[in-house]
Amino acid sequence: MIPSPNFRTGLTAAFTLSALTLAACGPKADAPAADSAAPASAAVGKVIAADSAEAHFGALTQLTDGGENAEAYWSADGQYITFQSTRDGRSCDQQYTMKADGSELTKVSVGGKTTCGWFLPGGNRLFFAATHHADSACPPRPDPSNGYVWGIDKYDIYTVNRDGSDLQRLTNYGVYTAEGVLSPDGKRIVFTSLKDGDLDIYTMNVDGTDVKRLTTTPGYDGGPWWSPDGTKIVYRAWHYDNEQDLKAYQDLLAKNMIRPNKMELWVMNADGSEQRQITQLGGANFGPSWTPDGQRIIFSSNHKNPRSRNFDLYTVKLDGSDLQQITFNPEFDGFPMFSPDGSKLIFASNRGATKEGETNLFVAEWKP
Repeated sequence: MIPSPNFRTGLTAAFTLSALTLAACGPKADAPAADSAAPASAAVGKVIAADSAEAHFGALTQLTDGGENAEAYWSADGQYITFQSTRDGRSCDQQYTMKADGSELTKVSVGGKTTCGWFLPGGNRLFFAATHHADSACPPRPDPSNGYVWGIDKYDIYTVNRDGSDLQRLTNYGVYTAEGVLSPDGKRIVFTSLKDGDLDIYTMNVDGTDVKRLTTTPGYDGGPWWSPDGTKIVYRAWHYDNEQDLKAYQDLLAKNMIRPNKMELWVMNADGSEQRQITQLGGANFGPSWTPDGQRIIFSSNHKNPRSRNFDLYTVKLDGSDLQQITFNPEFDGFPMFSPDGSKLIFASNRGATKEGETNLFVAEWKP
C-alpha cells in the first residue's frame, strides 16, 4: 500500500523521503489515454550492473525512468505489467499497463489516486483500487500535527480493460479497500479493507460476491498474497500487546489514519485458519510474495537498521528459518514478484535515481 497510502508503497515514502502518494491535489483526468507508444527515455530498457553481492541477479534491466513507480505485477502469461506511477508530474499515483519490455504504456485510471493493480485471467482486463469516486483530485495529506502518519484513503476496487476502456466498480464500501491479489486459479481476490472497522484481510469472487473475512485480531493485517498452489496466504501484520497502544491505534483509525511502526510477516491457510507469525526481525517487513516453488517468502525489510531508508529484499522459509539477503544496494528495494515462469524478478528501487525519492522498476534475470 502507498501512503496517504496504500500501505504497500507507503513505506517507500516513509524511508526514502519520496513524494510517493504523499502529495496533495493533482491533475484531474477525464478519460484514460495512452501516454506513449514506447519507452520515453534511453534509460528505459537499459541493462545495468547489479551490485556485486547480488548473486541471484543476472542481467538487470531498468523499465522506467523518472517519477515514483511501484507495485509492478505481471500478467499470467508474462507479456504485460501493471503498475502505479506519478510520472509526467502527477501529484499522486495513476494506474498503468505496459508490455513487459516497457513499451505500449497506457494509463487506465481516470483520476483520484490509485494502487494495487492485478491482471484478471486472460490478461485483457485488470483490477486496481482508486479513490476517484470520492474525489477526482488527489486526496489531501494527513494533518502533520499528528506526527508521521499515513492517511487511509477511500479506495474501492475497479476493473478495466487493458486499454483503459470499460471501467467498472467492483466494490462499493467507501472506505479503504485495496491491496488485491488474484488467486492462482483466477477465481477469487484477496484484499485488505476497513469495511468492518479494522484493517483486515478478506477474499471474494472475481465478480465481488461471496465476501469472506479472514482476520479478526485487532490491529493491522494487510498486504496479502496467495501461495503458488492457492492453499496459503502470506501477509504482514502488527497486533498490539497492551491496551494503551491498541487504543492509540484505534483512535487514529477513527480519523482515517495509521502510524506505521513495526510489521512482521504471517502465513495462514486460504480459509483464514492456522494464522501464525513467521518473522520476528523487528523494523518494517512488508511486500511479501512467494518464490515459484512455494517454499520461501520474498519480501522487503529494514530490520538491520529500523530507522533507515535502506530496505533490502530477503527470502525466508515458511518456518522463519534460513533468512537470506537478496539485494545489497544502499537504497530502497521493494515490491518483488517473480515472473510466471520463475526466470525473472520485477521490483521497485531507488537505485541509480537521478533525483531524491525517485523510484523506478527493474527486472532481474533470476539465478536460483
